[in-house]
Amino acid sequence: MSKDAVLAGLQAKVGQEIHLGDWVTIDQRRIDQFADATEDHQWIHVDKERAQAESPYKDTIAHGFLTLSMLPRLTREGSGEEPRYPGVKMGVNYGLNRVRFPAPVMVNSRIRSRSTLKSVEEVSGGLQLVREVTIEVEGSDKPCCVAESIARLYF
Repeated sequence: MSKDAVLAGLQAKVGQEIHLGDWVTIDQRRIDQFADATEDHQWIHVDKERAQAESPYKDTIAHGFLTLSMLPRLTREGSGEEPRYPGVKMGVNYGLNRVRFPAPVMVNSRIRSRSTLKSVEEVSGGLQLVREVTIEVEGSDKPCCVAESIARLYF
């Protein structure tokens, strides 16, 4: 598919929800691995006994940046093997405009993402997409993360 065809298809979807992800469980093992990778071992994330005794959440919670780092997994479709946009050779994370963490992710919670396409424009060699990605926690009315994510697609 040509860049112009992908652009036209995406322009027709601006303002619409373009993706609803699968639920993913955030367990203590994943939290601990993230703590090890980032060297952020704050007790509210990794010390279950202390969190149960002292934290207002009464258990461990995921790092906000762990939740944010899950964007690639939460926003992909299927196995990730099939291209979402035929003709695209490479998609890259170009950055974030805004990120907020309105609510915690409790250990063993399930999260998923909803993506709304805010804009799409041509850039040198490809397209730039801006999406508002809302990460929700199963059973909660308040999202755990809202981020404006920028991706570039190259043809």
